[in-house]
Amino acid sequence: MIPIAKPHIKDEEINAVINVLKSGILIQGPKVREFEERFGEYIGTEYGIATNSGTSALHTALLASGIGTGDEVITTPFSFIASSNSILYTGAKPVFADINEHDFNINPEMIEEKITHKTKAVLIVHLYGQSCDMGKIMQIAEKHNLILLEDSCQAHGAEYYNKKVGSFGTGCFSFYPTKNMITGEGGMITTNDRKVADKARMIRDHGSNKQYYHEIIGYNYRMTDIAAAIGLEQLKKLDKLNQKRIENADYLTEKLNHIKGIITPKTLPNRKHIFHQYTIRVTRDFSLSRDDFVEKLGENEIGVRVYYPLPIHKQELYKNLGYNDNLPVAEKIVNEVVSLPVHPGIEKHDIDKIAETINSV
Repeated sequence: MIPIAKPHIKDEEINAVINVLKSGILIQGPKVREFEERFGEYIGTEYGIATNSGTSALHTALLASGIGTGDEVITTPFSFIASSNSILYTGAKPVFADINEHDFNINPEMIEEKITHKTKAVLIVHLYGQSCDMGKIMQIAEKHNLILLEDSCQAHGAEYYNKKVGSFGTGCFSFYPTKNMITGEGGMITTNDRKVADKARMIRDHGSNKQYYHEIIGYNYRMTDIAAAIGLEQLKKLDKLNQKRIENADYLTEKLNHIKGIITPKTLPNRKHIFHQYTIRVTRDFSLSRDDFVEKLGENEIGVRVYYPLPIHKQELYKNLGYNDNLPVAEKIVNEVVSLPVHPGIEKHDIDKIAETINSV
């Protein structure tokens, strides 16, 4: 079986965990502080604030930015549901703007159409490992005085004009086991805003910056030193692992470009796409439906996934909240996308098998 993802865990990570266990300092200790510093340096921000998941990073970042009841936050309908649910957690309202076909990211032109007097922020998602159009999005945020939050949970090391995502506004990262770098479960907020950083640290620790003294409502969103120790070792390897993903993606694209009905992913100019997912589109011109295509690859022991089969505004949760948006691009794309394995754990012969199987069906 060629899996869709495979954690890259070696002796370095195992030994780092053993050393933490031997130290007896297991929660939000020196390893967490070191990981926060190193990851912030890597992204290019002054502050890093570690959390216990990418979702808690999103929730904390929104709260630390002052988002709350009565506010509207514009975001994408094509993402994992944590992106928009984190807005709901604050009491604010997610407002969905449609996406582009060419990179699956939020369409900046659609953002402006959704702005009202209640709009306080934009929460963008750098989907599959490719940056959004940050030039246009930054202009819109500055023009309308909007807070910019970046869901970078799939984009560790992705760049826009040589600047890493997560450094344009307040960034949020996930270190879930399928990500480009992992800690098991874990998250990180990156920011250059000291007030946001200070408040985020309080929120993730029961609203406290001094033990047993609590100033605001907070949560238990702390990262363990076990997770941070893994993260420190993973960070050292991230650029190398990302480069392997890029090379695998390029090789697979060469193999698939000639197949009618398959649209391969495109890396847009002045962007570094780190291929958290290599996502093709299976169009009506292909010989099988998208779902039959997925089934056939599974029968041939190729791990594929559909990220995501239903846009967020069509989820039962959001329908029950009264959402009835017409977002034609997102609604079209969910019926075409399929993600294929290009992670660092596979080699050229695996990619050959993937291409040969697709050719055969």
